[in-house]
Amino acid sequence: MRFVAVTSCPTGIAHTYMAAEALEQAARAAGHEIAVETQGAAGSDPIDPAVIAAADAVIYAADLEVKEKGRFAGKPFVDVGVKAPIADAAAVLERAAAAAAEEDAPDGAEPAGPLTGPAPAPATKVEAGAGIGTRIRQWLMTGVSYMIPFVAAGGILIALGFMVGGYGISEADPSVVIDGFDPLSAHAWGALMYLTGSAVFGFLVPVLAGFIAYAIADRPGLVPGFLGGAAALTVGAGFLGGLAAGFIAGFTALWLTRLKVPSAVRGIMPVVVTPLLASFATGFAMLVVIGRPLAALMDGLNGWLGSLTGASLVLLGALLGAMMAFDMGGPLNKVAYTFATAGLTTVGASAAGDRPEFTVMAAVMAAGMTPPLGLALATAVRKRAFTEAERENGKAAWVLGASFITEGAIPFAAADPLRVIPALVAGSAATGALTAAFGASLRAPHGGVWVTPLIGDPLMFLLALVIGTGITAGAVLALKGLRRPAAEPAPEPAAA
Repeated sequence: MRFVAVTSCPTGIAHTYMAAEALEQAARAAGHEIAVETQGAAGSDPIDPAVIAAADAVIYAADLEVKEKGRFAGKPFVDVGVKAPIADAAAVLERAAAAAAEEDAPDGAEPAGPLTGPAPAPATKVEAGAGIGTRIRQWLMTGVSYMIPFVAAGGILIALGFMVGGYGISEADPSVVIDGFDPLSAHAWGALMYLTGSAVFGFLVPVLAGFIAYAIADRPGLVPGFLGGAAALTVGAGFLGGLAAGFIAGFTALWLTRLKVPSAVRGIMPVVVTPLLASFATGFAMLVVIGRPLAALMDGLNGWLGSLTGASLVLLGALLGAMMAFDMGGPLNKVAYTFATAGLTTVGASAAGDRPEFTVMAAVMAAGMTPPLGLALATAVRKRAFTEAERENGKAAWVLGASFITEGAIPFAAADPLRVIPALVAGSAATGALTAAFGASLRAPHGGVWVTPLIGDPLMFLLALVIGTGITAGAVLALKGLRRPAAEPAPEPAAA
């Protein structure tokens, strides 16, 4: 059979391409043809319309709304999350084949419509009838997903600036750096990278708030959402203020868009009235009503985090490490990562000394690298414990783990969650605790081993990573060894 598929995940990095690869491998194994469009962070090459026309069915393996969905109008389809083909691509293909075989496809068929049209808003897809908890999680994930590239780019630029020009560049006068830029001076290049990274970092909270509001109310929520994030920075409410501003802006804009207004006003509502009123309401809420209490709460949280030392910091590293491994890129992973990057943003990556916030960031990154690295090591040490597909995934997991892409462990966890996930949690918790105990620090919020020169006490960081990787691999292999042998077939009854 011939299939076309679209894969996408909220971050557009790992899951998008892993799902595509899983579908392609399963299709080849089953003798099918498939063309996959990856709507990820790297952009996508649209599937040829002739290929779509010849397809028997469409597979949507997406956690975001599919762009230009009208191209697939009239085709039987199945709609699953992006993790479904990673866990069992063959089952997804079977569902698509069943949809194509039925005159009325089980999942329905796309209604006839134009083949092209405007791309939908980049809001996280919420299934019909989803509970409020699911909606809140997906709205939050949308904001975090669009914030992460700003975190990575800004943080790494700041750290590179320190490495090239020294920590003194944080005191450099921007006008002096720009007007008197000397291309032969390492200090000038370092100061330029620091200023650029700081400018990118300044967008973190507005982007978080803006895209939470965007996920709730579509484009009408964008202006008040960004305004609310900027207001949160103005009053010192930080990430907590950004979260609150996103929800206030989103629900205010959504309420305004649903108002019944005269037809004469309807045309200017999305362009003038909704952004104006929603922005004012959000600004009033953040600047006058809740901004100061949230700022006080942030100050208390920062004071607590800054006071952590010794055993308390080690326990926090273990907890965050376990969260990084438990769902490998899911909500708990993102909460731990956002907590660490929020600390960087609050104290400023230019803060002097090895503050606890920098140690927390190092612990989180090391713990996020351990799951794929540990599984890659396990597949190399005892190949017979893994399938041929898992051994191939293990080769890719070396690079994914080294690059701080925890999602590289997902194929293994999906195939054997009861044995793999506890092992990953144990290894990452140990890694986070050891990194904190060793006092390693990190000002760059992403990059994996490729930013080792930017790590404070890099040898101890790598030692914690190696130990955690070994613990993960050993635990996986030990739990795999507990697998019960297959039951022997029952003897056939004696002939009468």
